[in-house]
Order: sequence, then C-alpha cells, then structure tokens
Amino acid sequence: MAEEKKQGMMAVIAALVANILVAISKFIGYMLSGSAAMLNESIHSVVDCSNQALLLIGDKRSTRPISELHQFGEGRAKYFFSTIVATMLFFGGGALGVMEALEKLFHPAHEVGNQWLVIGILLFGMMVEGSSLRIALKEIKELNEEKLPLFRFLRESRHSEILIIFTEDFCAVIGLLVALAGTILTMLTGNAMFDALSGLLIGLLLMFAAIFLAREFYSLIIGESVTAGDLKKIKAAFNRKEVKRLIDIKTVHLGPTEIMIAAKIDIVDEDEAHSYTVVNDIEREIRHSLPDKKAYIYIETDEYDPNYVRK
Repeated sequence: MAEEKKQGMMAVIAALVANILVAISKFIGYMLSGSAAMLNESIHSVVDCSNQALLLIGDKRSTRPISELHQFGEGRAKYFFSTIVATMLFFGGGALGVMEALEKLFHPAHEVGNQWLVIGILLFGMMVEGSSLRIALKEIKELNEEKLPLFRFLRESRHSEILIIFTEDFCAVIGLLVALAGTILTMLTGNAMFDALSGLLIGLLLMFAAIFLAREFYSLIIGESVTAGDLKKIKAAFNRKEVKRLIDIKTVHLGPTEIMIAAKIDIVDEDEAHSYTVVNDIEREIRHSLPDKKAYIYIETDEYDPNYVRK
C-alpha cells in the first residue's frame, strides 16, 4: 500500500529537478537576449517549480493519520493543492505571460539578441523537459492498469498529481517548440514580432491548460465515484448465492487511493441468521479485488421494496 501511495510522485520529483535546471538556463537566455518568448518560458518554469513544491506538500498532508476532526484522513489534500497549482499556472504562467507578450508585441523597440544562444537554451530545455515527460508517461503506464487511451485515462484518473505533471510537461515541450519557431522566424526575417507572438501563444496555451485542470480538480474535490472498472469489481463481490439483490450502492474517492463504499443488500431468507458472515465475506472479496485501494466499506442488510421511493 505504501508503494501505491508513492505512484505518481516520482514524476513530480523528476519534473521539479528538470524545471529548476531549465528555469536557470532560460533566465540566463532572457537576460542576454531580451526575448519575450524566453521570458514567458522563464516564468513558466519558475511557476512549475512552485507547483511541484506544492504537490509535494499536498502529498505529505494526504498521509496524515486519521483524527477526530478528519475521521477519513486527509487524502483530498492532494486535490486541494492541485487546485492551487492550476490557479498558479493560469495567473502566474499564463496571464502574466500574455500581458508581457502583448507589451512586447506593441513595443516598437523590442529586439532579440544572442539568438543562437536562445536556440541552444531552448534545445537544452526540450531535452530536459522531454526526459521529464517520458518519466510521467512511464508512471501513467503503471497506473493505467485498464489500458485506457491516454486522454481517457487522464480524464478518469483520480491521481491529480500525475494529471498536473503530464499537462505541465506536455505544455512545456509544446511551449519550447513554439518559442523555437518564434526565435527562428525572428532570425530569418529580422522582425521581433514573431518572438512576441510566440510568447503570446505560450501564455494562451498555459491558460487553456489551467482551465482544463481546474475543471477536473473541481470534480475531484466535490467527490467522484470510483472508476467504471473498479465499480465492476466491487459489484462482482455481491454476486453470490446468499445475496438476493444488491438494492443500492454508492462510492466516493476520499483521495487517489482511498475510497468509501456504502451498499444495501437483500439477503436470502435462509441466510439472514448469518448475515454478518456474508457481509464480512463481501468486504474481504472487495479488498482482495482492489489491492491498490484503502477501502472504507459499510454494508446494510434490508428487505427489497419495489415501491420504495427515496426522498
């Protein structure tokens, strides 16, 4: 279980190291060139470093033990800190970058110097960020036990940290490609408008990514059910001769690897005297089918009433 809790966090640490290296090189490039795209990329990397630090804090908070106030633990701390990260990505990486790029775009004296140095730094950044992205993809492959398509996995995954890191790394690689294109066009034409325009596109890309992430994290904080695959495994535990009907079942993620299951079942008449044994067997089978999850399971026995209406 401890090993499962760390899934996704290796990508966070790799991204933090990568962004520190890239941020230093980008700021040097900006100071020597005055490139708007390079400044945007520098802001992006600094924001990403802060983001990874917040994700590590969220991971630490999520492992706090159960208390009287938080009786199911603090697993959703990861979702809270991930939401802050998405906000920082929007305002720190996107909005500030767009404002800076617009100022350069309409500034007649804007020039880009040391262009070959800028290109070298961008290529270095692509190499480092690409390595970080490969680590994130490797972690996704390990977490994606149902072999879902990448985008569907990202939408359905309850691991907020891997969603953040993949989005950041993917945007970083795309942003570096855009910055490289802007720098090359500026070199070929002598027109710094292409550099400012590339900076604007990078800022808009980050704002779009932040909106996508905020939407996903809102759903996680509110409380999402288990995935369709996990629900199928849970329901399979109720398919036994002692259970006449699964009347109702509700599930919710308390964190990436913690779930709560509440169910109501109708037990066949001859087994009602041993209902506690039936319930214990069902709970045991559920936990066996979901070894990567910590499950809080509450099962109630009742008589099925087809005319019952929930109010």
